[in-house]
Amino acid sequence: MTHVLETGFEIMEIQNPNGSPAIKGYNIIAGKLSQSSDGKTFMSHNPAWLDDSLGEFPLSTKDDVHEALVAAREAFPSWASTPAPTRGQVIGNMGRLLMERKEDLVRLQAREIGKTMKECGGEIQEAIDTCLFFQSEGRRLYGQTVNSELPDKELFTYRRPLGVCGIINACNFPSAVPFWKMIPAIMCGNTCVWKSPQDSPLLSFALARIMHEAGLPNGVINLIHGKGSGAGQHLVDAADLGMVDKISFTGSTPVGKMIGETCGRNLVSASLELGGKNPLVVMPSANIENAVEGAYWAGFGTAGQRCTSLGNLIIHEDVYDDFMSRFMEKVMATPIGDSMRYEGVLYGSMLSEKYADDFLKGLEMCEADGAVKLWGSGRVTNENRPTGFQGEAGEGVYMWPHVYENVNEDMRCFHEEIFGPVVTVVKAKDFDDALRLANASPFGLSSACYTNDRLEAFRFKTGIKAGMTGINNSTTGAEAHLPFGGVKESGNGSRESGIWVIESYSYWHAVNDELSGKLQLAQMDVEEIEMEEADADYSGLA
Repeated sequence: MTHVLETGFEIMEIQNPNGSPAIKGYNIIAGKLSQSSDGKTFMSHNPAWLDDSLGEFPLSTKDDVHEALVAAREAFPSWASTPAPTRGQVIGNMGRLLMERKEDLVRLQAREIGKTMKECGGEIQEAIDTCLFFQSEGRRLYGQTVNSELPDKELFTYRRPLGVCGIINACNFPSAVPFWKMIPAIMCGNTCVWKSPQDSPLLSFALARIMHEAGLPNGVINLIHGKGSGAGQHLVDAADLGMVDKISFTGSTPVGKMIGETCGRNLVSASLELGGKNPLVVMPSANIENAVEGAYWAGFGTAGQRCTSLGNLIIHEDVYDDFMSRFMEKVMATPIGDSMRYEGVLYGSMLSEKYADDFLKGLEMCEADGAVKLWGSGRVTNENRPTGFQGEAGEGVYMWPHVYENVNEDMRCFHEEIFGPVVTVVKAKDFDDALRLANASPFGLSSACYTNDRLEAFRFKTGIKAGMTGINNSTTGAEAHLPFGGVKESGNGSRESGIWVIESYSYWHAVNDELSGKLQLAQMDVEEIEMEEADADYSGLA
């Protein structure tokens, strides 16, 4: 028999091996819990312990998505007219609730997607930081007073909300990224329909309930669950029906291009944060030990499942052997396992079986290209496990760390993102060659250069084509008040986070307030000022 907890979460009759409950999950539309219109569901499983089921969730239909969009549209006028400081106060309440529940949310996220507890703690903190930053931005949603070229006239500019925003994010950052998107969206006065990642529906359900508990009116954020090819596609297709005014997407470049095409033909705003093949350059003047630490974390933290993970490790030939000797020593000793049961692991499981299958195909590409494998042996099993692996390999979806060298620009693995724990290594002749190689992939998300030559640092940060650059720092890492996003195949120029994201969720409204009581036409009724001939003789000043 099921029962409802004080929090409103309904427990299912599933016996998990760790004793943890499985939750009956719902869509949240106009503040009400609902199942899919056809009753179909899917399960969320712990990728670090596949027998552990977290819950059952609606496999949302087109009707469900449209119902959520209608609810967001109906909630928009009231929310948009709510004073921005009041909207900011609700967002501040969210941040304080996240702080109170942080420990529980960290454990939930680690259990649902297999990331380490430490990384999940950092990510929940990022969501908190985003709320606290934008709480005060509600008091700074500034416009301008502009001087008119005509008398007795005032000109103003205002920021206005776009309307209904469709939010789609990947499961590798299931708490920080949706908050990057939805918090500035609702601060600007928009309403949202959020399609949760298929592999983290329970965390999304918990976060949405916290948002409502913070005082968010019904219909301002509506949560729908399902597959990207189902509910996600229905949300994008709604742009063709005039039901959505903005799509914000984080995910793969091919899907992002499809979303951009749909939005483009409907003149609907799109924010696209896509993939990367992020280069990290190591020069002879660098602190080699520091560079090794940065490359190691960039390549294998989160099991390489970040859009900002290290792709091409570009090493100057003069320090190549020294760097690789130290780097490989760390790689071969990498501690791997379920951080909920074992301390000190660098990374845990893959996000899901699908991510694991796609990663193995990426390794096949490296092999077919002729890259030389220095370390790695595919999926971890009890018969095929690195020395640093902890636990029972067959319980979850784990991968060895992989390193390939002798990679060059003629290989697909130089240019294509491989989402998982693998680093492709390239040798550079000099700084100019290293910078050219760093710019040679079609992506432009993150980048890094380790050097203690200030001229090289300057030339790198001015010459690299990327949205983000670290000098003597890893390719990874973001702060709530700094813009996040890429160029080229990594995005369409939109940015998450900081004050810059406000441009993505509002438009400028220019107001011309005529006080003279008559028609005055700009450029035509402006009194011309004639210049007079100068009487003074300045010839002697030359």
